[in-house]
Amino acid sequence: MKALKNSWILVLLVFLYSCGDTPLYNKSYSFKNNSWEQDVKPVFKVSIPDTTSFYTIQITLRTTTDYSYNNLWFFIHSKTPLGQVGREPVEIKIANPDGSWIGETSGTIVENTVYFKHRKFPQKGDYLFTFEQGITEQSARNVMDISYVVTKDPEQK
Repeated sequence: MKALKNSWILVLLVFLYSCGDTPLYNKSYSFKNNSWEQDVKPVFKVSIPDTTSFYTIQITLRTTTDYSYNNLWFFIHSKTPLGQVGREPVEIKIANPDGSWIGETSGTIVENTVYFKHRKFPQKGDYLFTFEQGITEQSARNVMDISYVVTKDPEQK
């Protein structure tokens, strides 16, 4: 019986290891009352260990099915370990022109992801990424949360 129990543990460990690599960074920010207000700016602090590796950045936005638009614009403000700053606009498409959802849906939740693949960071150390909603209204209603994930590209391992 003990041998059977140990073999199940081994099978479980192999399964978990094969499910993919652990991200270097994986954090989410949930919006109060499912509303991304203009003055709410989630900050993600990512520690980059080296400048030779390539990384994939994944940004996932979850909205409810009551979200009124087909996209959401936001800005990413970045700050490097040496203090250099940048600002990049990002659009996440949420629905097709016919109103059908683009992303994964589960009940009343719609999840959309954008990827920035094969990216390098110019410096080692802590980077700050601040997200600022970029729509013309004060509130982006029915926005649940946003996630920021950084993984090392698999072909480097």
